[in-house]
Amino acid sequence: MNIKPLADRVVVKPIEAQEVKQGSIIIPDTAKEKPMQGEIVAIGPGKVSESGSKIDMEVKKGDKVLYGKYSGTEVTIDGEDYLIMRESDILAII
Repeated sequence: MNIKPLADRVVVKPIEAQEVKQGSIIIPDTAKEKPMQGEIVAIGPGKVSESGSKIDMEVKKGDKVLYGKYSGTEVTIDGEDYLIMRESDILAII
């Protein structure tokens, strides 16, 4: 993958939740909840403050993170689905 996010943005590969079957009910893909967990595959250089100094990113490539349910913009690169979001949309590092 050759993508470099700008400013305080990160590229996250969503981690699909493990499918647990209860009985014989099958839930279609369209009804499943979006994953809220992923792995960071690329980070931007960091945000520039109003005073002109660069604020370093708190996350790094390879971190597993939790993010908001509707955070980020979905993109497909080389047949893989990714999310591009701001660092502030990340709720926690796992």
